[in-house]
Amino acid sequence: MRIAFLTAPEGVEQVELTDPWQALTEAGHEPVLVSTRTGHIQAFDHLDKADTFPVDVMVGQVQAESFDGLVLPGGVANPDFLRMDERAVEFVRSFFAQGRPVAAICHAPWTLVEADVVRGRTLTSWPSLRTDITNAGGTWVDEQVRIDQGVNKLITSRKPADLKAFDEAILTEFAA
Repeated sequence: MRIAFLTAPEGVEQVELTDPWQALTEAGHEPVLVSTRTGHIQAFDHLDKADTFPVDVMVGQVQAESFDGLVLPGGVANPDFLRMDERAVEFVRSFFAQGRPVAAICHAPWTLVEADVVRGRTLTSWPSLRTDITNAGGTWVDEQVRIDQGVNKLITSRKPADLKAFDEAILTEFAA
Protein backbone atom coordinates (compact mmCIF):
# COMPACT_ATOMS: atom_id res chain seq x y z
CA MET A 1 0.00 0.00 0.00
CA ARG A 2 1.11 3.55 -0.76
CA ILE A 3 0.49 5.92 2.17
CA ALA A 4 0.80 9.72 2.03
CA PHE A 5 2.26 11.57 5.01
CA LEU A 6 1.23 15.22 4.73
CA THR A 7 3.35 17.81 6.53
CA ALA A 8 4.13 21.50 6.40
CA PRO A 9 7.70 22.60 5.61
CA GLU A 10 8.36 22.93 9.34
CA GLY A 11 6.80 22.17 12.68
CA VAL A 12 6.01 18.46 12.44
CA GLU A 13 6.65 16.51 15.64
CA GLN A 14 9.46 14.21 14.51
CA VAL A 15 8.44 11.07 16.41
CA GLU A 16 4.85 11.40 15.10
CA LEU A 17 6.30 11.31 11.58
CA THR A 18 9.06 8.72 11.98
CA ASP A 19 7.33 6.17 14.22
CA PRO A 20 4.29 5.50 11.97
CA TRP A 21 6.56 5.77 8.90
CA GLN A 22 8.81 3.03 10.27
CA ALA A 23 5.86 0.81 11.27
CA LEU A 24 4.38 1.06 7.77
CA THR A 25 7.76 0.49 6.08
CA GLU A 26 8.47 -2.58 8.20
CA ALA A 27 5.04 -3.96 7.26
CA GLY A 28 5.92 -3.62 3.56
CA HIS A 29 4.02 -0.42 2.76
CA GLU A 30 5.37 2.58 0.87
CA PRO A 31 5.19 5.87 2.80
CA VAL A 32 5.47 9.05 0.71
CA LEU A 33 6.30 12.45 2.19
CA VAL A 34 3.97 15.10 0.75
CA SER A 35 4.46 18.74 1.70
CA THR A 36 3.39 22.22 0.69
CA ARG A 37 6.91 22.99 -0.61
CA THR A 38 9.66 21.01 -2.29
CA GLY A 39 13.05 20.34 -0.74
CA HIS A 40 13.19 19.27 2.89
CA ILE A 41 10.93 19.62 5.89
CA GLN A 42 12.21 20.61 9.34
CA ALA A 43 10.98 18.32 12.10
CA PHE A 44 10.88 19.25 15.77
CA ASP A 45 11.26 17.49 19.09
CA HIS A 46 8.55 19.51 20.82
CA LEU A 47 9.99 23.05 20.54
CA ASP A 48 13.54 22.14 19.52
CA LYS A 49 14.68 21.64 15.94
CA ALA A 50 15.33 18.00 15.14
CA ASP A 51 16.12 16.32 11.81
CA THR A 52 15.21 17.30 8.27
CA PHE A 53 13.54 14.96 5.78
CA PRO A 54 13.36 15.10 1.99
CA VAL A 55 9.99 15.83 0.42
CA ASP A 56 8.92 13.22 -2.13
CA VAL A 57 6.20 15.27 -3.79
CA MET A 58 4.50 18.63 -3.36
CA VAL A 59 0.80 18.79 -2.57
CA GLY A 60 -1.00 20.05 -5.64
CA GLN A 61 1.19 17.87 -7.86
CA VAL A 62 -0.40 14.65 -6.63
CA GLN A 63 -3.94 13.40 -6.08
CA ALA A 64 -5.48 11.33 -3.28
CA GLU A 65 -6.21 8.60 -5.86
CA SER A 66 -2.47 7.90 -5.92
CA PHE A 67 -2.59 6.68 -2.32
CA ASP A 68 -4.31 4.01 -0.25
CA GLY A 69 -4.38 6.15 2.91
CA LEU A 70 -3.24 9.36 4.59
CA VAL A 71 -1.32 9.99 7.82
CA LEU A 72 -1.34 13.43 9.41
CA PRO A 73 1.45 13.74 11.98
CA GLY A 74 1.07 16.37 14.67
CA GLY A 75 3.20 19.02 16.23
CA VAL A 76 1.59 22.33 17.13
CA ALA A 77 2.86 24.34 14.15
CA ASN A 78 2.49 21.64 11.48
CA PRO A 79 -1.33 21.46 11.30
CA ASP A 80 -1.59 25.21 11.87
CA PHE A 81 0.47 25.81 8.70
CA LEU A 82 -1.40 23.08 6.78
CA ARG A 83 -4.84 24.46 7.55
CA MET A 84 -3.79 27.79 6.01
CA ASP A 85 -2.87 26.11 2.70
CA GLU A 86 -5.95 25.46 0.56
CA ARG A 87 -4.16 22.81 -1.52
CA ALA A 88 -3.32 20.86 1.64
CA VAL A 89 -6.87 21.21 2.98
CA GLU A 90 -8.33 20.04 -0.34
CA PHE A 91 -5.91 17.10 -0.42
CA VAL A 92 -7.17 16.01 3.02
CA ARG A 93 -10.80 16.60 2.03
CA SER A 94 -10.38 14.42 -1.07
CA PHE A 95 -9.40 11.37 1.01
CA PHE A 96 -12.74 11.66 2.79
CA ALA A 97 -14.67 12.22 -0.43
CA GLN A 98 -13.13 9.03 -1.84
CA GLY A 99 -13.66 6.98 1.32
CA ARG A 100 -9.94 6.41 1.89
CA PRO A 101 -8.63 5.86 5.45
CA VAL A 102 -7.06 8.78 7.32
CA ALA A 103 -5.00 8.75 10.52
CA ALA A 104 -4.21 11.86 12.60
CA ILE A 105 -2.36 12.27 15.88
CA CYS A 106 -2.01 14.99 18.50
CA HIS A 107 -2.69 18.46 16.97
CA ALA A 108 -3.22 17.08 13.43
CA PRO A 109 -7.05 17.10 13.72
CA TRP A 110 -6.85 20.90 13.32
CA THR A 111 -6.36 20.19 9.63
CA LEU A 112 -9.42 17.91 9.69
CA VAL A 113 -11.45 20.70 11.31
CA GLU A 114 -10.37 23.11 8.56
CA ALA A 115 -11.30 20.54 5.90
CA ASP A 116 -14.78 20.32 7.49
CA VAL A 117 -14.64 16.52 7.80
CA VAL A 118 -15.19 15.97 11.54
CA ARG A 119 -18.94 16.69 11.61
CA GLY A 120 -20.71 13.60 12.95
CA ARG A 121 -17.41 11.83 13.68
CA THR A 122 -15.95 10.76 17.02
CA LEU A 123 -12.25 11.39 17.46
CA THR A 124 -9.49 12.10 19.93
CA SER A 125 -6.58 14.53 19.85
CA TRP A 126 -4.37 16.59 22.10
CA PRO A 127 -6.84 17.89 24.74
CA SER A 128 -6.56 21.55 23.67
CA LEU A 129 -8.37 20.73 20.39
CA ARG A 130 -11.50 19.53 22.19
CA THR A 131 -13.44 22.78 21.73
CA ASP A 132 -12.39 23.13 18.07
CA ILE A 133 -13.54 19.58 17.30
CA THR A 134 -16.81 20.06 19.17
CA ASN A 135 -17.48 23.40 17.46
CA ALA A 136 -16.86 21.71 14.08
CA GLY A 137 -19.60 19.16 14.83
CA GLY A 138 -17.43 16.30 16.01
CA THR A 139 -17.46 14.42 19.29
CA TRP A 140 -14.18 14.53 21.22
CA VAL A 141 -13.17 11.63 23.47
CA ASP A 142 -10.13 11.18 25.71
CA GLU A 143 -8.91 7.79 24.47
CA GLN A 144 -5.50 6.43 23.50
CA VAL A 145 -6.78 5.61 20.01
CA ARG A 146 -10.20 6.15 18.47
CA ILE A 147 -11.31 4.50 15.24
CA ASP A 148 -14.39 6.06 13.69
CA GLN A 149 -15.92 3.80 11.05
CA GLY A 150 -17.78 6.49 9.07
CA VAL A 151 -17.76 6.61 5.26
CA ASN A 152 -14.00 6.14 5.58
CA LYS A 153 -12.00 4.99 8.57
CA LEU A 154 -10.65 7.80 10.72
CA ILE A 155 -7.94 6.76 13.19
CA THR A 156 -6.98 9.38 15.77
CA SER A 157 -4.68 9.44 18.77
CA ARG A 158 -3.75 11.95 21.47
CA LYS A 159 0.02 12.23 21.80
CA PRO A 160 3.45 10.64 21.29
CA ALA A 161 2.94 8.35 24.30
CA ASP A 162 0.08 6.73 22.33
CA LEU A 163 2.20 5.95 19.25
CA LYS A 164 2.42 2.18 19.81
CA ALA A 165 -1.37 1.88 19.83
CA PHE A 166 -1.68 4.41 16.98
CA ASP A 167 0.78 2.43 14.81
CA GLU A 168 -1.03 -0.84 15.52
CA ALA A 169 -4.37 0.74 14.60
CA ILE A 170 -2.96 2.17 11.35
CA LEU A 171 -1.50 -1.18 10.33
CA THR A 172 -4.76 -3.00 11.07
CA GLU A 173 -7.21 -0.46 9.66
CA PHE A 174 -5.27 0.52 6.54
CA ALA A 175 -4.92 -3.17 5.61
CA ALA A 176 -8.62 -3.94 6.10
